[in-house]
Amino acid sequence: MRAPPKRSTSSRLAGFGLLAATAAALTASQVQARPKASASATAVTVDYEIALAGLPIGTAQVAGAFEGSGYRMDVSARLTGLVGVVTGGMGSARASGALTSAPQPSTFAIATKTTNSGIAVRMALARGNVTQAEITPPLVDMGDRVPITAANKRGVIDPVSALAMPVAGRGDLMDPANCNRTLPIFDGATRFDVSLSYGETRSVAKTGYSGPVLVCNARYTPIAGHRPDRPGVKFMEDNREMSVWLAPVEGTRVLLPVRIAVRTTVGTNIIEATRWTRTGGQQGSTTVSAPGSAATQASLAQ
Repeated sequence: MRAPPKRSTSSRLAGFGLLAATAAALTASQVQARPKASASATAVTVDYEIALAGLPIGTAQVAGAFEGSGYRMDVSARLTGLVGVVTGGMGSARASGALTSAPQPSTFAIATKTTNSGIAVRMALARGNVTQAEITPPLVDMGDRVPITAANKRGVIDPVSALAMPVAGRGDLMDPANCNRTLPIFDGATRFDVSLSYGETRSVAKTGYSGPVLVCNARYTPIAGHRPDRPGVKFMEDNREMSVWLAPVEGTRVLLPVRIAVRTTVGTNIIEATRWTRTGGQQGSTTVSAPGSAATQASLAQ
């Protein structure tokens, strides 16, 4: 039997970056990757369940710590079930920096692993500009990739930092205007924009978070590092069925995703919160779970 073709390093990194940003499918896990935080910091941990075309394929966890203008974010990911057995897919990523009107990351690292290969990326940034980047193994030159220029590495954020969306000024956390932003993402291999726009405001109670959420529509625009002749790139660029639901982290001016939905060529990929836990800050701790969720039960069993 012929083995499936290997994906290039850049395409796999771009896929993970897009997932982490608005996402197309965080192949994820419940690895307990909570960042250490001081007593005065606000920490939040969100567990997610991943489904593709209605079938569960994995779980994810995002853990963040916010103190003053500083932040640290950890993301862990793993495929489960038959998909996990076949691919062995898993990944983890970390970013830190400062929050102003947008994240200003200073460090970013990501490592992904499949049955056949693995990728690691490390980046250092200053004031939104990449000062150092290393990819292991190095990118494969396919000859058809849009070159990444020095300008593509300025004024950017990494895909993990893109998950933390600060609210500007002292406005209402649920102001629809908080949806309207463009995320200029660079993951070390590809540069792309994720443009968000307001769709509606909902109240949710069964996604691990109970309260109001902003539903933002999302669009993907490749900038550099991608292979424009690949069908998947064109599909995502034309994709109108992408959205992210944002919920406020109590005690902060930050919004985090509770649900991400992206139509793919094989069905809709949905990443949905099953457990939302906040500690620290001035409000004590809060935990909201979705009863009966397979991901929640697995988390409690650990």
